[in-house]
Amino acid sequence: MNQTHIHLLITHLPIFGSMLGGIVLAFGLWKKSDDTKIAAYLIFIISALGAGTAYLTGEAAEHTVHDIQGVLKETIETHEESAMYALISLIVLGLASIIGSFLTIKKSPMPRTIAFIILIIAIISFGLVARTGYLGGQIRHTELSNNLAAPNLEKETDD
Repeated sequence: MNQTHIHLLITHLPIFGSMLGGIVLAFGLWKKSDDTKIAAYLIFIISALGAGTAYLTGEAAEHTVHDIQGVLKETIETHEESAMYALISLIVLGLASIIGSFLTIKKSPMPRTIAFIILIIAIISFGLVARTGYLGGQIRHTELSNNLAAPNLEKETDD
């Protein structure tokens, strides 16, 4: 297993982690459960670590596909640029989750407010990382791209 394999495997963690963590956090807010909120924060922290790993292995993945016919440099660059924004948002989400966990454990008077702020960050992060994943999929999954003309699959018949 090389860095390209790791990149392709780990890229799904931040996408699903930010979504799942958001659902768990919303449930924890609804039920007023500190344990559930802490579980969501742990999911966000793991997602942030996954985003860091995906970003760090992205360069190797780029070198793997760079010379493959049909892979466009512009598509890779768009994905890479989007990945930076997604990484920053997930780092912010992970750090906010560490703070949220600490405040929740210490029974601070502000954990509900912090939880709502973290939920908003999670929603934004999910949007950014989902877009990044979509753009990454376009690198090798040309069926996702609107830029390419669909092949004509109809057979010509001789009449």
